[in-house]
Amino acid sequence: MKFLSSLFLLFTVIIGTANTIPPTGYKTGDVATDFKLKSVDGKLYSLSDYKGAKGFIVVFTCNHCPFAVKYEDRINDLAKKYKSKGYILLAINPNDPEVQPADSFDLMKVRAKEKGFVFPYLFDEGQTIYPQYGATKTPHAFLLDKNRVVKYIGAIDDNVDSAADVKEKYLENAIAAIESGKTPSPETTKAIGCSIKYKR
Repeated sequence: MKFLSSLFLLFTVIIGTANTIPPTGYKTGDVATDFKLKSVDGKLYSLSDYKGAKGFIVVFTCNHCPFAVKYEDRINDLAKKYKSKGYILLAINPNDPEVQPADSFDLMKVRAKEKGFVFPYLFDEGQTIYPQYGATKTPHAFLLDKNRVVKYIGAIDDNVDSAADVKEKYLENAIAAIESGKTPSPETTKAIGCSIKYKR
């Protein structure tokens, strides 16, 4: 009986642990699942909404992080530049506003209006999407092709502090590679930014 009780306890611990360990996320070559998230305009957005898209730029970002703030204008410029080329940029705030109040949905609306965002700024309510992707920072970029195959993961470029001093445009180079039918090089880089805020 004591053995069975111990076995049950061990089983309970294993199951509990399995529910709390976040998934490792996507690797290049994986197919990303679709999502349906609310944007600051009150509408719900999914990848499947864009039937004719050549690809998707999914960027996990937020309001408060200094790194994310430094990239806001660059993300807006990317959305403008690549929309005409068939690439849709979707920005997702993955942070729990109870942990970081500056990243609340209401303040997302304020920030989007202040900065004139031209892309859907989505809220990962319940924090179900960022673990699927494996995002760990804000900002953290994922490039998908039209079939939602992950082609690039990581930083947008190699200079957080100055857009004028960027030497390697990792994300744009990855788009150029897949446009040419090539594999991006590098396929992954280290995302530099703030850690994603969640209840521990």
